[in-house]
Amino acid sequence: MQRLRAPHPLGVFYHPGYRLPLTTLESQAAVEPRRADFVAWYLSQNGLVAETALRRPAQVAFPDLARVHTEAYLSSLEAPETLARIFAADPAEIPLDEVLTTMRLACGGTLEAARVTLKTRVPQLNLLGGFHHAAPGRGGGFCCFNDVAVAIAAVRADGFQGQVLVLDLDAHPPDGTAACVAGDERVFIASLSASDWGPLPPRVDETVLPAGTGDVAYGAALGALLARVASRRERPGLAFVLAGGDVLAGDRLGLLALGLGGARARDVQVARALAGVPQVWLPAGGYQLTAWRVLAGSALVLLGRPGKAISPREDPLARRFDEISGTLPSTALSGSDELLSQEDLDDLFGGHGVRHFRLLGFYTAQGLEYGLYRYGFFEQLTRLGYAELQVQIDGTSTGDRMRLTGVAEGARLLLAEIVFERKRYRDAEVLFINWLSLRHPRAKFSEQRPQLPGQDVPGLGMVRETAEVFERMVARLKLAGVVFRPSWFHMAYAARKSFSFVNAERQGRFEALLRDTRARPLLEVTRGVAEGRMVLNGSPYAWEPDEMAHGLAPESEAWRAEVIRTREASRFTLRPT
Repeated sequence: MQRLRAPHPLGVFYHPGYRLPLTTLESQAAVEPRRADFVAWYLSQNGLVAETALRRPAQVAFPDLARVHTEAYLSSLEAPETLARIFAADPAEIPLDEVLTTMRLACGGTLEAARVTLKTRVPQLNLLGGFHHAAPGRGGGFCCFNDVAVAIAAVRADGFQGQVLVLDLDAHPPDGTAACVAGDERVFIASLSASDWGPLPPRVDETVLPAGTGDVAYGAALGALLARVASRRERPGLAFVLAGGDVLAGDRLGLLALGLGGARARDVQVARALAGVPQVWLPAGGYQLTAWRVLAGSALVLLGRPGKAISPREDPLARRFDEISGTLPSTALSGSDELLSQEDLDDLFGGHGVRHFRLLGFYTAQGLEYGLYRYGFFEQLTRLGYAELQVQIDGTSTGDRMRLTGVAEGARLLLAEIVFERKRYRDAEVLFINWLSLRHPRAKFSEQRPQLPGQDVPGLGMVRETAEVFERMVARLKLAGVVFRPSWFHMAYAARKSFSFVNAERQGRFEALLRDTRARPLLEVTRGVAEGRMVLNGSPYAWEPDEMAHGLAPESEAWRAEVIRTREASRFTLRPT
């Protein structure tokens, strides 16, 4: 593949507030809420863009929003019910100010990127945006404001009168954008999608592709679309590219079935066609957890590195936690040295907590608070509506216990409870998790957020971060790994990427269960198992809460052979309710 060279360092707009504080997105909507974080971290971790060079946008001003959206609609956003409908969440779970802050930051990023590219003619990338379903008087499909239309209206007010191209390569049609720019005859929209939502205005060149369109057919359709754009009488003076991540195979809403290579080739085609045009690239949709790789690929193309592969093992979250862990001295966590004394930690965190007891013989309560703060837990919990976060530690009959509480609506609420134990396990000392509960008591179960077996309140949406912290604890305490016993199928499902059942036959049955239910929603499967409706080889199947481990000695060939034998001999079916 020919190398494209960027004429100038790429402008990348990013803000930590780009992560939406909606804990249902990852589990219910299959959206990776950390997508912007992952790409920003990936670019900095690999020396592609210095972290200090990432541009932090300001929130878009309401007068700029009012150029596009009606006063009645903007006023309606003060009701949690409006945002709940847009984001498929329950109104009780919506932290109103924080959700609007995220959306306004993204819109501000798109507007600032447009102004920068018009001035420098250098492509700009905003790591959140492309909200093409938001119309003047309504939002929908995770789109609250139409950032592209707002940016166009604002640069028009600045004096820019040139032709604008909106190249919408999200897998869904640009219905909201078409409505927002209907009065601007110098805006042309070109789109490839896989959904027909009805007729669009004449200035929209929309190609609807069939479900399952792969790389080759998609590339041909894109080439034809770009040729029609190039044949227009006037070359655009500004372009917005919605490089949708929902084109990827496996996306539950996108349906186009491109591979990562096909998505990268798409971006190369577009970058070549728009060379020299001031342009803003946006991620638009993406409804699977690997969609961040499409966005990272767009950045690589714009950086002139289209051939750079992203390793399948690349994990920006793990690398980020490694970086943070490397800057956390043990003395800050244990309070055992003058570098960060117990008195310093008391001053920093208000002097609460148990002073003499140490979790696992090492961590003080204040040290745990400091670590959770550095890893970003406190920032996210604050955005979810909890204040005065506090860690308490003590001993129980089953191990050392950490409890994290926060204040909301005048009450102190339990957010996390974990019982740890150093345990000798198969000739190695491990971190054994006897109990784990991550709780979001401000949220409620609803049709959008149904109750999973074993839950009394919804979860916090921070399981991945918690698992990464456990790994850092294991390394710091020089333990062999982490072991826990999942009480429910969904707990094992969440851990399946990095944990395996120690017993080979148990792992084989688990893999067979995953295989035979992969087309079903997680909720349906975990409820079916809990309710005794799962059948294994013709007999009722009861969940087996056995040990799962991470970080222990690699599995032997004999273990893997037994896993495969058991998996191939096991067939699961789910009886209807």
